[in-house]
Amino acid sequence: QVQLVESGGGLVQTGGSLRLSCAASGRTFSSYAMGWFRQAPGKEREFVAAISWSGGSTYYADSVKGRFTISRDNAKNTVYLQMNSLKPEDTAVYYCAAAGRYGVGDTDYDYWGQGTQVTVSS
Repeated sequence: QVQLVESGGGLVQTGGSLRLSCAASGRTFSSYAMGWFRQAPGKEREFVAAISWSGGSTYYADSVKGRFTISRDNAKNTVYLQMNSLKPEDTAVYYCAAAGRYGVGDTDYDYWGQGTQVTVSS
């Protein structure tokens, strides 16, 4: 069982930056791949970024590639999402998730956080 708690969301202007954190409980955090997803109002949840259990592999959605960076600190049981050059279309609730296998689909992930709101003003 893994419990996930996101933080770091907020209101930022276009072009600004935010860093999201996701703190995980449990001693097996380092055995999970981690991902970030987002859901905008009226839209389906979409994949943003994923990182393997070791941090050695990362994968990004095309819409955020070059602007967002996913990282993890297994000693702190935390995964991060650094978001730079934010755009209004990045506005969404951002969720972190833990997976037994590295993947980009919702169904790859077993545990989900409650989400944190990111709003980018134009």
